[in-house]
Amino acid sequence: MKSLAPALQAHLDEGTTTLAWCWRIVRADGVTLGFTDHDRTLTFDGTAFEPESGFAASEVRSGSDLAVDAQDAQGVLSSDRITETDILDGRWDNAGVEVWRVNWADTGQRLLMRRGAIGQIRRGRLVFVAEVRSLAHVLGQTVGRTFQATCDAALGDARCGVNLEAPAFKGTGVIIDLLRDRAFTTSGLGGFTAGWFTFGTLDWTSGANSGRRAEVLSHEIVDGVGIVTLLEAPVRAIAGSDNFTVRAGCDKRIATCGTKFANVANFRGFPNIPGQDAVLRYASQNGGHQGDVL
Repeated sequence: MKSLAPALQAHLDEGTTTLAWCWRIVRADGVTLGFTDHDRTLTFDGTAFEPESGFAASEVRSGSDLAVDAQDAQGVLSSDRITETDILDGRWDNAGVEVWRVNWADTGQRLLMRRGAIGQIRRGRLVFVAEVRSLAHVLGQTVGRTFQATCDAALGDARCGVNLEAPAFKGTGVIIDLLRDRAFTTSGLGGFTAGWFTFGTLDWTSGANSGRRAEVLSHEIVDGVGIVTLLEAPVRAIAGSDNFTVRAGCDKRIATCGTKFANVANFRGFPNIPGQDAVLRYASQNGGHQGDVL
């Protein structure tokens, strides 16, 4: 149960209220945005809440168990601070949200209804609907290690220990020609063998996508020319002469960990666990049943 400040309680008791919804959103990149369904700017706690942004809220759904409570915030892509490309770029993913009920005639009279995070975003041509999840959604996330044959560390993190800034694992290149919206030929990567950057990451350092990161699906060399294919096409079109920095990738196998990175000591998988073949195998007269690893 929420307790109301006396001034806000007195306003609600009047019967005729001047209430508005306000949303404060803090994105992962540190940008703080404020929106309101009122028709003028409201300001409190150092945040200006923009009116006429097309925001509208659904009912607040809450339960007494640990199920994830949710509320939908629907908006029109009309605000200069809400763009389709930022949504596609993932800048709104898991952004922190505060939902306030505010007396727009006196913003000192307000109540924090909930804190949560942006969940699923459904986008149309002109409108988007963002799910505001309660903090209970964190309890549903998987925590701990995974018992699997391949490594569960992220290449270059503290558990892995590989220095991806080393010249052997980092290259810079320039796009020569576009093959598709996510594939292109490059120059500057001639010192690396085919497949070296497969499953790696690519950071754009110039062009329309500057400052953004993409995942590399494959790295090939055809007739001496390097070809990079991204996992997904960038939100903004890439162009010839765009510059990028690319870092090596890993397929998470222990053989790759040893031959490519000389890092078996930090391998975080369990390569000798029995696979499905251990269940499906059957005895045969050819032997081979001396208790050896399958």
